[in-house]
Amino acid sequence: MLAIRGTRLFDGERPAKLASPTVVIADGRILDVRPGDSASAVLADNTPSRATSADLGDVTLMPGLVDTHVHLGFDAGPDPIGRLASVSADEALDMMRAAARTTLAAGITTVRDLGDRDYLALRLRDELAQRPSEGPQVLAAGPPITTTRGHCGALGGKADGVDGIKAAVREHAERGVDVIKVMASGGVMTEGTRSELPQYGLHELRAAAEEAHRLGLPITAHAHAGQAIADVLAAGFDSIEHCSFMTADGVEPHAETIAAIAAAGVAVSATLGMLPDPTLPPAIATRINAIIDLLRSMTLAGVTIVCGSDAGIGPPKPHGVLPHAVRQFVDELGWPPAEALGAVTSRAARVCGLGDRKGRIAPGFDADIIAVNGDPLRDPAAVLDVRAVFRMGQRCESVPAPVTPA
Repeated sequence: MLAIRGTRLFDGERPAKLASPTVVIADGRILDVRPGDSASAVLADNTPSRATSADLGDVTLMPGLVDTHVHLGFDAGPDPIGRLASVSADEALDMMRAAARTTLAAGITTVRDLGDRDYLALRLRDELAQRPSEGPQVLAAGPPITTTRGHCGALGGKADGVDGIKAAVREHAERGVDVIKVMASGGVMTEGTRSELPQYGLHELRAAAEEAHRLGLPITAHAHAGQAIADVLAAGFDSIEHCSFMTADGVEPHAETIAAIAAAGVAVSATLGMLPDPTLPPAIATRINAIIDLLRSMTLAGVTIVCGSDAGIGPPKPHGVLPHAVRQFVDELGWPPAEALGAVTSRAARVCGLGDRKGRIAPGFDADIIAVNGDPLRDPAAVLDVRAVFRMGQRCESVPAPVTPA
């Protein structure tokens, strides 16, 4: 058993009103959460010879962060798709292991990897399940399903037409993926595709969603174009990545589609997290203010929004960048800090289908816990100063400085 003590505790939804809050862990799960003066009794009653405690001082204990959208195989360089496509499988897997270590050290204990090559993220997922102190829990999508000349086609998930996309979903399921990822529109990283144009029609998207659900898998879509977003929603997808309503020269929100997203309870994974003062690709730089306005309007409409950092896709988004999103949600979208923290903990865990195990500090949940210096409910930048990380009760021994200084 292990007892972890801090000064404050955010349980994933609200602050806990406990003196010296202490989390008691047994066999990788949270056994109890109680005031520090009563935790010793729990330890004494439960095999005291094996019980240990860690008093982490003036920190806030909170759930490990959950990133709903990463690419562990991307190197955050100028051409991450080309780099991943060009290296050997062994080299790529080594890159992914390093990215996983960096991710965990930043306090991110669960990720959805939404695009790799050769299903390498599944191999990494299985490795890290055996060595939880070396990286986050990985939910892997494998190569994203895209059209023959579509966005991220170099990663190998090409499929065309209703029959082709159904076959691709079946192949992914047979390989053991945790989630299906479909490129419903083009993207700025792939020459020859355009973000504002759909890649698949409604019939193809509906076939993908029906096949994924028949096989017991959730399905999400990369969707920038307004028509692609509407079609993904009509097709029955479980979540939408980006959801930016891009046009050829800007952003044009569709109020009816946004209202329908909110009514359906479909989550939007807003890939907002990035380093401060980033140098953005021109296609994003000219639209970033409009995208922020769009997210504000989605918030007012009642859309469920979580944060997926899209870590790895370029220099503004290195691995481990997700904590910066908390500050952005507060400063740029006007969210209360508790809501912003929920978007990277409890709410994000629910979107990933792990709401009964991850994203909360509560009895029965996995012991994925971080300690941050300061109080993130008063200063969101506190999540950048990670002092300790535990995954499944095992402490990550290499917690470096934050991605950038707080």
